[in-house]
Amino acid sequence: MWLPLPHGGHASTTPVGALSGGRPAVRRSTLAEAVIRSRQRKSPPKVDSDHDIKTRVTTLEELKVKRKGEDCLVVIYTPTQANLGQRYVLHKDVTSIGRDRENDIVLDSDSVSRRHAKLEHRDGHFYVIDLDSTNGTFLNDDTPVTANQMRRGDQLKIGDTIFKYLSGSDVEAQYHETIFNMTITDGLTDISNKKQLDNVLDKEMPRARRHNRELSLLMIDIDHFKSVNDTYGHLAGDTVLRELAGVLQKRLREDDSLGRYGGEEFCAILPETSLAGAVQIAEELRLMVERHVFMVEGEKILVTISLGAAELNDDMDRKGFYKAADEMLYEAKRSGRNRVCPQVR
Repeated sequence: MWLPLPHGGHASTTPVGALSGGRPAVRRSTLAEAVIRSRQRKSPPKVDSDHDIKTRVTTLEELKVKRKGEDCLVVIYTPTQANLGQRYVLHKDVTSIGRDRENDIVLDSDSVSRRHAKLEHRDGHFYVIDLDSTNGTFLNDDTPVTANQMRRGDQLKIGDTIFKYLSGSDVEAQYHETIFNMTITDGLTDISNKKQLDNVLDKEMPRARRHNRELSLLMIDIDHFKSVNDTYGHLAGDTVLRELAGVLQKRLREDDSLGRYGGEEFCAILPETSLAGAVQIAEELRLMVERHVFMVEGEKILVTISLGAAELNDDMDRKGFYKAADEMLYEAKRSGRNRVCPQVR
């Protein structure tokens, strides 16, 4: 056997056993064997902590929905993309559907009758009943509805809108609940976002006019909020926004709706409240915020708010209602801040 050896920069060959005066020579290891021995001499590599965790054995029982949710209809097709994913909770014994504003579920489409259909809750089940609508009501594969029981996953077609019926015990219902709540909730303050404020006004304004009831709106803004961000940083500013939302909610009633309009601006919708009543609530909110101790990085800071108040009148649309209260808010800021300015009627 011949083994190549380095010699003076040139390779030469010498027979094994011919080295050291004829004594058998130790066979030189190959490069691979040397690498293996080198690795064995080193300490064993550390195992990633994830590898030490044993896989937990689960059962099908653990994967079942733990809480009973709410039966609902979810919009899965509509020409108006903004309404896609809209979720309607079926919490009443009778839920009406149609184009008229009196219905529980209002579909603003000329292909939907004023009183199109209704859902009745009987013996633990929901039944859909067509109310002699012009274009009919259909289930799944275009089965015409007279009075049909709804089953989980059924598709309900009314005009140009398709709903999916989900049972409260269905994990998909809870998925849609979570997703829908994310679309209408401000992620920082956990109160309504601008989209949900719009939704609430779209319901409350026609209702107030229909029943000749009062409806008022407050626009709320933090005074000198930029200086909080500039002095303490944006994380501190976020803390103030979250805490302020909690303070405002403590005074508002169950039927009132508080939302983050944008930035440091909030909005409160006050059903069945006159302008005078709104001003009183606004003044109480202003005092609560002024007296509240806001802590930022262990330091107390003074936070005040300015508020504008407006009451719905016959000429206002949603945009005009916001604008009326917003103009009063900026009047409050122009006249010194930390005050309430009501709409001049």
